[in-house]
Amino acid sequence: MSLYHHVASKGEILDGIIDLVFAEIELPVAGEDWRAEITRRARSAREVLARHPWAIGLLESRSTPGPATLRHHDAVLGTLRGAGLSVAMTAHAYALLDAYVYGFAVQEAALPFVGRDGAQEVTAAIAARFTPDQYPHLVEIATEHVMQPGYDFGEEFEFGLGVILDALEGAVVTAERGRATS
Repeated sequence: MSLYHHVASKGEILDGIIDLVFAEIELPVAGEDWRAEITRRARSAREVLARHPWAIGLLESRSTPGPATLRHHDAVLGTLRGAGLSVAMTAHAYALLDAYVYGFAVQEAALPFVGRDGAQEVTAAIAARFTPDQYPHLVEIATEHVMQPGYDFGEEFEFGLGVILDALEGAVVTAERGRATS
């Protein structure tokens, strides 16, 4: 109860805690290569969320964000705008990037294995419960990809992030062409 001498409510405590989480995520640097900065920010966010998986569902739920949260959002938005994206495309890109990073963090935190080669044992146990004819595509992916030595689900993050950034880069090029012909 003495804590409430310093803060007004549980909501204020949560706002402060979430602000601390946002403070751990590396900010993109204005004026630097937008793709490299967004990549660095996405990787940092994933690492922070791995340390604080409880925070994932709360990050965007607070209606009174703190200064670190606001600084974070502003820096990401500024980096995307600095790349040449329109206001609307910046909003789309921001939502897409966060949905991907947060979604991947949720999925990664829920997996019953960790790290390189961690999926092999779990996958083998699941596959032992059915015949290859029942689920041929699952068996194919499991045996030719997931159960191969060195497989690390975490590497799927880099692939997906690359796909998203490639698409955003296409939007940047399209925006540049539009400005050039105006």
